[in-house]
Amino acid sequence: MSAGEGKAPRNERPAPRYGEFPAPPGGEPPASRSGRSPRRPGGQVPPPRDGGPSADVRRGRAGGGRAAGGRAVPPAPNAPKPTIRNVAERAGVSKSLVSLVMRGSPHVSERRRQAVLQAARELGYRPNAVARSLVEGRTRLIGAIVADLHNPFFAEFLDGLQETLHGEGLRMLVGSGRWDPLFEAEAVEAFLEMRVDGLVLLSVVPESLKEAAASVPVVVVGERDVSGVDIVVDDDELGASLAVDHLVELGHRRIAHIEGARSTTARYRRAGYEKAMRRHGLGEQIMVEPGDFTEEGGYLAARALLSRDPRPTAIFAPNDLVATGVLSAADELEMPVPEQVSIVGYDNTHLAAIRHISLTSVDQPRRDMGRVAAELLTARIEDPTRVARQNLVVPHLVVRSTTGPVPAGA
Repeated sequence: MSAGEGKAPRNERPAPRYGEFPAPPGGEPPASRSGRSPRRPGGQVPPPRDGGPSADVRRGRAGGGRAAGGRAVPPAPNAPKPTIRNVAERAGVSKSLVSLVMRGSPHVSERRRQAVLQAARELGYRPNAVARSLVEGRTRLIGAIVADLHNPFFAEFLDGLQETLHGEGLRMLVGSGRWDPLFEAEAVEAFLEMRVDGLVLLSVVPESLKEAAASVPVVVVGERDVSGVDIVVDDDELGASLAVDHLVELGHRRIAHIEGARSTTARYRRAGYEKAMRRHGLGEQIMVEPGDFTEEGGYLAARALLSRDPRPTAIFAPNDLVATGVLSAADELEMPVPEQVSIVGYDNTHLAAIRHISLTSVDQPRRDMGRVAAELLTARIEDPTRVARQNLVVPHLVVRSTTGPVPAGA
């Protein structure tokens, strides 16, 4: 035996084994590092100290409980999920009444509704949407597919759509077609696989539209050359005509138009522009520059137009986003707006109303169009056999600071 080794003095406790903590003098043996509670002879678990968790919580029973003052205690991490039966027992009501509350039924007293909702909050209960959809035969989900999530017109339309759907107890899911037929088809298929109750397609007309409409109610917005579905569309020809009429009244003759991306919206706005120019005897002045519906597309098209000789004194853009690109190009070329070039947008989104932009724009009531689309869809869900309808929205011009008299000598 080497120096310093020997037996431990009698008054010292033996060293704890691996995985244990030394017990405090006169105290109960502590829990081991493994987390197992100390056990009394016979395998009994000692009761908790004052303030400790109850046996139900330690065992991981569903539902948590209440702390002092009625505050909800979350269930243990590994506890089974609370069920509608747990909610009914805690609220002191039947399972069928809990189901009515969770479906938002108006046939429940406010007192009982609040009791059920309070019990659900305390238990952390959430209805099983999948199970409910199997029972009801519907998911209460609506798929909305937009052509471009970056366009503020689409965002404002979705506000109106969601507001009305919410009032009908429906929830909205959003997808983007990205102006790409492949993405459009994938988005439609994904929503159909989710068993949505209906689809709203905004400036999106997938090749599978006919098949989709045979499966669920469909409303198409912004496109009119389709059949068999409900449609909400702006009178694009009239809107383009309003823009040209305004510019002609200001003395402009060389009025150019930037054409939007492949869509019936772009085609009808171009047709409206060309008809208005001919009506004013300006057929020879028609200038159309290919483009799309993006800010970058507007910038590139405007650079091309403003480099012509003679250049246009006014540009009619297919939407407000394109018009902001035109403003950037004019600024880069040191052409003051509207002193040297006037600009008109389309949609009258929040961009147009920003003070330092103050864009003259053709207004189409975006939120109202969203509400109309939701109403058509819910009516179609209730009666799938009803005749398809087309709602034509009438636009009007909002004049701001980007349009002015034709430059002297132009």
